[in-house]
Amino acid sequence: MPENAGPMTPLQIKNAAADLMPALRSELIELVRIPSIATDGYPAAPLFEAHDFIVSLLEKSGVTQIDRLEIPGKTAPVIIATIPGPVGAPTVLMYSHYDVVPAEDLELWDTPPFEPTERDGALYGRGTADSKANVIGMIGALRVFDGKPPVTVKLVIEGQEEFGSPFDNYPPEAPELFQSDAMVIADVGSVRPGSPTLTVALRGSAQVIVELTTLGADKHNGLYGGAAPDARLALIRALASLHNDNGDVAVDGLLREEWTGSSYTDEEFRTLAEVRDGLPLLGTGGIGERIWSGPAITVTGIDAPPVDGAVNAVASTARAVINLRVHPRQPASEAQAALVRHLQALRPFGLELDVKAGETGDGFAAEQGGPAFDAAMFALSESWDGEAGQMAGGGSIPIVMALDTAVPTAEKLLFGATDGYANIHGPNERVLLDEFEKAVVAKALFFQEYARTFEGKK
Repeated sequence: MPENAGPMTPLQIKNAAADLMPALRSELIELVRIPSIATDGYPAAPLFEAHDFIVSLLEKSGVTQIDRLEIPGKTAPVIIATIPGPVGAPTVLMYSHYDVVPAEDLELWDTPPFEPTERDGALYGRGTADSKANVIGMIGALRVFDGKPPVTVKLVIEGQEEFGSPFDNYPPEAPELFQSDAMVIADVGSVRPGSPTLTVALRGSAQVIVELTTLGADKHNGLYGGAAPDARLALIRALASLHNDNGDVAVDGLLREEWTGSSYTDEEFRTLAEVRDGLPLLGTGGIGERIWSGPAITVTGIDAPPVDGAVNAVASTARAVINLRVHPRQPASEAQAALVRHLQALRPFGLELDVKAGETGDGFAAEQGGPAFDAAMFALSESWDGEAGQMAGGGSIPIVMALDTAVPTAEKLLFGATDGYANIHGPNERVLLDEFEKAVVAKALFFQEYARTFEGKK
């Protein structure tokens, strides 16, 4: 877009994005080829390679203010770039990440995970959807405006998101780096292909460990079974109390509300979760209520001997770890305390449980109705030529809460190029190229619409 030119029409933005797609597609393929895995046991060199490649794309796009943030003791640099907008324009921070999870179970992949392959309108490969398409999409949105966006843009692109990033705790330590009027966290996507969706909430999370010891040592069940208190049986009885016969969580004090936004149908959810034919789903109410606006309790670990080689013995000790997913607006510590109270009050077979509270992470509920929120809903609807919906996320994105703590006044918006069928973290991860293009358009439209509406709100 020439300097000092007036606003572009939605059609002009769509046409500009379409013209950019061949180059963006090639750059995405090149980025996906880099196995940028940021966890123990994998080389650090690909992380630096991915970082340098993204920096080169930014420079190619006319970005000159690019900083490199390195947190001591860690290997993956954070890219922080600033693209100035017109005087008086709002500032939009855009976040994503260039690291990926390992590509395990290679026999389940139809094509090699780091040799991106296009078929049937989709690009397959590890990291295509989570979240390299979003990284390239942000760069594409800048190019729509020839590097001169109608808002000031701050890009924050990290390389260690997937495995407990130290960056998760950094923004509150240096809030000045992240000052902005609105933030777009591009690490999500739409509920399904063709259905533009803004993520407006994320559930929180809490851990609880429960254990008990009943005997000095395991005892032969032929000699002692039937009277000796079996720790494993008592633990199983306690864990069974966490749900009612329908599969709904049966712990008092946990917030649950009806979900009124976009959601999966029961059949979509069955397909995505790969539920075996003929089996019921857990719980009652809508899918959104069960996975987004209500609690979920999962026993994520239990100490028990394997079936193969099991010994005929009464268990002297037993231990389990419980993960609690929490309504986006309920403090995770409050929900955790409710679960701890429930377990402490139990006396399975008259035995007292030892209950310990573990880590917690609060959820997130976006403020709605502000100029950035309205601009995002407009941009998504216009990009997909259909009314945008709202969804939530059942998993946590810690950086969202960190950014919210650092800059509480900024509107937080979550949208991106992926969709509910992208199979992120699994075999045959893919991004639909049409959805990728629409996400580029949505970001560019958001810049322009937010600049207009922000001006009107000042």
